[in-house]
Amino acid sequence: MYKVKRFIRKLFTPVSIMMVPHDSKRTINFRVPSIGIMLSVFLWCAGTLYVLSAAVDTIEYYQMKNKVNFYSAQFSELQKAMTMIKKADHEFRRLLSFGNKEELLENVDAKKTIDDAGSLNMDQIRAEIQKTVDTVTSVSDYLKQQKDRHVAMPKGWPVVGRVTSSFGYRQDPKMGGREFHAGMDISVPKGTPVKATADGVVSFSGWSSGNGNLVAIEHGAGFTTLFAHNSENKVAVGDRVKRGDVIALAGSTGYSTGSHVHYEVWVDGKAVNPADYIGEEKRVSQAK
Repeated sequence: MYKVKRFIRKLFTPVSIMMVPHDSKRTINFRVPSIGIMLSVFLWCAGTLYVLSAAVDTIEYYQMKNKVNFYSAQFSELQKAMTMIKKADHEFRRLLSFGNKEELLENVDAKKTIDDAGSLNMDQIRAEIQKTVDTVTSVSDYLKQQKDRHVAMPKGWPVVGRVTSSFGYRQDPKMGGREFHAGMDISVPKGTPVKATADGVVSFSGWSSGNGNLVAIEHGAGFTTLFAHNSENKVAVGDRVKRGDVIALAGSTGYSTGSHVHYEVWVDGKAVNPADYIGEEKRVSQAK
């Protein structure tokens, strides 16, 4: 009990504090109980801890806010990527019917793309999404090329008649020597309508020495067709034609031994066998 009273007395024992201003000779003295000093120190420490705690909370708040903004931006990027995938997938499905599915599966390693997408790391997910977008986009581009090629490809016969000379080496019908025949000769009566075998633009219509009256049509995707020895051309350079349109009348102009249509198909600047593009379209071309 005595010790407690002694401790209490010490708490209230005054402490003299003297202040000496530098610009005055007068000193300032005042007495403060020990407990007042202790309370002041306590309150200063408590205030300091409160300020530090508030500062830490503020820092953590802004750090959290920055993280939220970062992940919001990441989520926005993923949404954009998913939108791109949906658009690419839609285009892919629209064009799929024009492509060669076996060749497509050979050119795209879809299983590897799927197997590699197992991690949940944000950067890896974004990379896998971009890889998927690039893959689907490349497939779509490939199928679009195939579609354009399919549309531009010549199909069917320009006239219905008897083939008198095929593509390849042959004996010259006039001179008798061996020559390379770059097309197919189809015998028909003079004046028979000659029809375009694919949509395109007329790139030449006029006289061409050995070919006589010649019509050339550019179809796109590297395809060009030529129709020679016409008695009359019915189209001019720059005209757009559709498959089945009459472009000339058959004849025997130029270097020719009788009325026929000399028909050529060129792919990427090289003459190819027209028979490969006639198929079963003989009656279709004439029915239009």
